[in-house]
Amino acid sequence: MTKFTSQEIKEFVSKPLFDEKVILNKDPSWPKISIVTPSYNQAQFLERTILSVLNQNYPNLEYIIIDGGSTDGSVELIKKYERYLAYWVSEPDRGQAHAINKGFKMASGELVGWQNSDDVYLTNAFRRIIKEYKSNPWYDVWFGNIYLIDKDDLIIKEMKFIPFSLEHLVFYDWNLSSQGVFWKRNVFEKVGYLDETFQVLFDWDWFIRLGLYGFKFKFVREFLGGYRIHEASKLSMIQGDIRRDSKERVLRKNKVVRLKYFNLHLKQFKIFLRRIFYYLIQGDLDYIYKGFCRRLRKLIGYYA
Repeated sequence: MTKFTSQEIKEFVSKPLFDEKVILNKDPSWPKISIVTPSYNQAQFLERTILSVLNQNYPNLEYIIIDGGSTDGSVELIKKYERYLAYWVSEPDRGQAHAINKGFKMASGELVGWQNSDDVYLTNAFRRIIKEYKSNPWYDVWFGNIYLIDKDDLIIKEMKFIPFSLEHLVFYDWNLSSQGVFWKRNVFEKVGYLDETFQVLFDWDWFIRLGLYGFKFKFVREFLGGYRIHEASKLSMIQGDIRRDSKERVLRKNKVVRLKYFNLHLKQFKIFLRRIFYYLIQGDLDYIYKGFCRRLRKLIGYYA
C-alpha cells in the first residue's frame, strides 16, 4: 500500500502534470473512466480538484463538470481546462445530488465516479482501480482508502477501510467514501440515480441501496482520494438536526429494521470485532494503535 505525504498531495494538485496528447487522444484499449464533478462557488479548491483528475494522465478519460451557476470565478477556471473536458455547463440546478445526476446521465464510461469540487484524487488512483477492474471483473464496485485533508492539502487523518459490509455501513459508520469509489455504469440501470430529495446523505443512501441490491464490492487496499475538511464545506455548514432528519429518512426509505438498545449495541460490538480482525490481517496495527490513542484522549478529556 502506497502512502502519501502532505507535500506529495500538494505537489500533485498544484500544477498541470499531464501529457495533453494522452488526455486528448483517447486510447480505446483502456477501459473508459467517466468522472463527474459537481461545482458551486468553490473556486478556492476547484482547480485542485480538476488537476487531480487530469493529472492521472489516464488515456481514456471522460471528465464532466456540472456547475450550478457559480459567481466566484469557478467558471473561468473550468474554461481554462475546457479543452480537456468531455462536457461542462454552468446553470442553476436543484442541488448537489441533481448536479451529480446530470453528469451521471451523460457518462458513457465502463467505470464511473464522482469527485466533489473541493476534494481530490491521489496519484495513480485510476490506474490502480483499472488494474483491480481487469483482475476482478466480476465485481461491481471498487473502493479504497482516503485521507482527510485541510484547506492547504495537509493530511489531517488517515481513513483506512476494510472489505465492505452493509451492516457496518447501516449500523456502525462509514466504511467507504465517494472520494475513492468507482463502479460499473450499468448499476444505474438497476438501482437508479442519487435521490435528489436529500440535501445531505444522498451518498450514504445510494451506497446502502447498492448493498441492498446485492452488488459485489471489492476493497482496494490503496489510498485513492482526499476528503477536504474546511469551514465552508457542506459537512461544516449543515446543521446537525438536518443530518439527523436525513439519516432517519434514509433508514425509513430503505426499510432498515430498528433494533432495540441492547440488540443494536450487540450488533455494533460484533461489527467492531470484525473491523479489528480485518485490520489485524491487513497488517494495520499502527492504525489500531492510533485509533486507541484517539479514543483514550477523548475519554480522558471527557472526564477531566
